[in-house]
Amino acid sequence: MAEIEREAMEYDVVIVGAGPAGLSAAIRLKQLDADLNVVVLEKGSEVGAHILSGAVLDPCGLDALIPDWKEKGAPLNTPVTEDNFYMLGEAGKIRIPNFPMPPLMNNHGNYIVSMGNVCRWMAEQAEGLGVEIFPGMACSELVYGENGEVKGVVAGEFGKNPDGTPGPGYEPGMELHGKYVFISEGVRGSLAKEIIAKYDLSDGKEPQKYGIGMKEIWEIDPAKHKQGTVTHTMGWPLGGNAGGGSFIYHLENNQVYVGFVVHLNYKNPYLYPYMEFQRFKHHPMVADLLKGGKRVAYGARAITEGGWQSLPKLVAPGVALLGCSAGMVNVPRIKGNHNAMLSGKAAAEAAYDAIKAERSGDELTAYETEVREGPIGKDLKKVRNVKPMWSKWGMIPSLMLGGLDMWTNTMGFSLFGTLGHGKNDALSTEEAGKHQPIDYPKPDGTLSFDRLTNVSFAMTNHEESQPCHLRLTDPDIPVKVNLPKFAEPAQRYCPAGVYEIVEDEGEQRFVINFQNCVHCKTCDIKDPSQNITWTTPQGGDGPNYPNM
Repeated sequence: MAEIEREAMEYDVVIVGAGPAGLSAAIRLKQLDADLNVVVLEKGSEVGAHILSGAVLDPCGLDALIPDWKEKGAPLNTPVTEDNFYMLGEAGKIRIPNFPMPPLMNNHGNYIVSMGNVCRWMAEQAEGLGVEIFPGMACSELVYGENGEVKGVVAGEFGKNPDGTPGPGYEPGMELHGKYVFISEGVRGSLAKEIIAKYDLSDGKEPQKYGIGMKEIWEIDPAKHKQGTVTHTMGWPLGGNAGGGSFIYHLENNQVYVGFVVHLNYKNPYLYPYMEFQRFKHHPMVADLLKGGKRVAYGARAITEGGWQSLPKLVAPGVALLGCSAGMVNVPRIKGNHNAMLSGKAAAEAAYDAIKAERSGDELTAYETEVREGPIGKDLKKVRNVKPMWSKWGMIPSLMLGGLDMWTNTMGFSLFGTLGHGKNDALSTEEAGKHQPIDYPKPDGTLSFDRLTNVSFAMTNHEESQPCHLRLTDPDIPVKVNLPKFAEPAQRYCPAGVYEIVEDEGEQRFVINFQNCVHCKTCDIKDPSQNITWTTPQGGDGPNYPNM
């Protein structure tokens, strides 16, 4: 829609996404120079609306950014007091002792937090410094300058008809221009995907790898609640079907975060990650914990798992990729928020130096250097072989060899060098004819729930008259290719029931119920034909996770 005329606003730095990376960048910029004009654009209805609460936070990023965060009331109220690791069988469990684990796996000094509330608090700190934060402002397009640099974004476009044409209440949005643009959309964001492709930032890197993380918040019997306890499991119910595991975090107010991660490089197209999660809750250890409790929220997100070898080049003219937009999760620790914060701080410092030197629109190479040679790079490099080991050799060998590799990396060397990932997750999917369907038990409505019931607990909402934000490159592929070849796995890999095959007058149709979408991006990653592109819907649409 190049013919649309839009007003433009000029800033020093434009930041897309009010997560821990974007807010850290905004705060640091204003700490360095109170006169810088900084804006943060957030597609959620409010800061934190799209951040499903529940994480163990390493506070090193917050320590570096706001050393007096305790005095300023940061919502880090539950220090980790107990760490448990279990290998599960169908009816039992084996405790994995803590002492053989490398020091980096220790959660001492970390906190169980609601990241939604942490980001709300960070937004207050940013606004107190003079940062402008605009929620409900989805960034739908990049704006390029005369020399091919990224010079801004289009935000706040509303009122398109389902066919993409302007409707009667159409609002074209605005262009927000910056000397530099920071992309901190989270995992597999549409703008980051465009930038990586346009500037070939993944050239020479391993393909990015992903997992799908599903999470429920439960209120449980106070007699069973152990505030500060962190539990991780591997094994059942996934077995050899897929990599992954679970986490259970006890925070305050008798609440627990119950989460389940499935690595998206699984082969069997009949695998149903959501139902694996529901089945997991029937394990005796988990069922006993949850019995008598109630689920109060649900959501899902893709997780970057490629690590060190999959980090793309982080900068292009005028733009930098922050946090999970680049893929800075430490997979064995299941932690990325600390690196997101550190990346925001590093990008801000690089941009400040550039603006002070009267530069703009160039590559912030100092940011790239700091990420790769500083604490983020050191954190990711130590664990770089854990994910490829699991993918190549399975859970038990990777548990032992990965542990050995993390120990030796702690001492400064690796026996394995740097292992590659091989295929991307879409290409890992094998044809249905090589596999058997998996018979999943029906949810009981007490411990386990059907997808559509659970989606209502994500409080997701999309204006139905807008264009579908889940776009098919070829609308014939789902029925003509994916259905006969792969049993159309979109019916199963989506944790929100967005995709289904329906019979219509004797013909099969592929239906996209985009109103259900919880913005996990799994479809953009796992579709074996790479036929689905996730784009941002209009601002404010999507999940609205509770403020708890």
